[in-house]
Amino acid sequence: MKAYVLIQTEVGKAGQVADEIKKIGGVVSADNVTGVYDIIALVQSDSVDELGKKVVKEIQLVQGITRTLTCPIVNL
Repeated sequence: MKAYVLIQTEVGKAGQVADEIKKIGGVVSADNVTGVYDIIALVQSDSVDELGKKVVKEIQLVQGITRTLTCPIVNL
C-alpha cells in the first residue's frame, strides 16, 4: 500500500518539516513543492489501517504542519 500525502505547513517551515518527515519509518520520500501544498510525501505501509495510523499518529504530529491530504495509490 502506497499513498501520496500532500502537506501544508506554517510559513517558513517547509524545509524543517520535510527533514523531520523523512525520518519517519515508511516514508519513501518527502519533497518540497510549490503551489497549494508545501510538501508531497510518498508513504508505504502494509495495509490501509497502518497507513492511516502512520499519517495520524506520526506525520500529523510533526511540528509546523497545518493540514494533510492523503491520496492512496490505486492500480487500475
